[in-house]
Amino acid sequence: MENKMSVVKEEIKKAVKGKDEVVEKVLAAMLAGGHILLEDIPGVGKTTLAMSIAKSMSLSYKRVQFTPDVLPSDIVGFSMYNQDTKSFEYQQGAVYCNLFLADEINRTSPKTQSALLEVMEEGNVTVDGVTRSLPSPFTVIATENPLGSSGTQMLPESQLDRFMVCLSMGYPKHDAAVDILRDNAKKPLSLLQNVISTDEFEALRQKANDMYVHDSIYDYIVTLVEKTRTSQLFAMGASPRGSIALLRMAKAMAVLSGRDYVTPEDISSVFFDVLGHRVKLSTKARAEGKDVKDALEELFAEVKVPRT
Repeated sequence: MENKMSVVKEEIKKAVKGKDEVVEKVLAAMLAGGHILLEDIPGVGKTTLAMSIAKSMSLSYKRVQFTPDVLPSDIVGFSMYNQDTKSFEYQQGAVYCNLFLADEINRTSPKTQSALLEVMEEGNVTVDGVTRSLPSPFTVIATENPLGSSGTQMLPESQLDRFMVCLSMGYPKHDAAVDILRDNAKKPLSLLQNVISTDEFEALRQKANDMYVHDSIYDYIVTLVEKTRTSQLFAMGASPRGSIALLRMAKAMAVLSGRDYVTPEDISSVFFDVLGHRVKLSTKARAEGKDVKDALEELFAEVKVPRT
């Protein structure tokens, strides 16, 4: 069944050129039951990636363009009075789908951003005291423009922590850019086929969840995360949610690699993507000219890799 995910990756590559590593990590985060934050400038294919995933994996898909006037009720729904029945009826919001694209999430108000907290953590929506479950599987892919872009504001730490990974697509390389131009007239999104069913994807999720993990791997993950809290390079370290996210991502990467056990390499491949948005640099690190990636790489090198 692991080959099914390989087929999905090949299908997505028809529309998303030259970004195989990003595609793999997005699929891994979905297998791990997590949500994805794509931080990048406009126009590099973030929305195309989300639509390609939905189409190739038979997922219901909705997109909301986040602007300052988007309301929480647009996202989670609202109750409307029905004159005929003389009662209030719930109207579903945009999150009732398998894959929800929150486009430019850092352009909307904090109140609207907060509407996604329960959705992302518990897969539920509570409106007027009534809690309703969302479809399964459910994944949020949020895009944000780099801080400093017109009309943007920082996401709160509580929201950032709910994203399993933070990824950046970046500009395409020359050959990939040529392929994008060549295929532009074909409308590649229209060529994509459903290559995996929802049931098959759920089975792979369960396989990732049940993955065997050696005790030394558990210890390795906890040691890495604890070091972000004690290192002088960071003013704020990663929470226990960061440890869980690192473990779940490592399990998913093992599934994508066709293994039934986790290796240290699975952890190293996603270490920065999982923890980069959960930590804050110290004044000392900034004074030394380090960025978050430099500091995490330095920390990672200090921890002994287990032999499993």
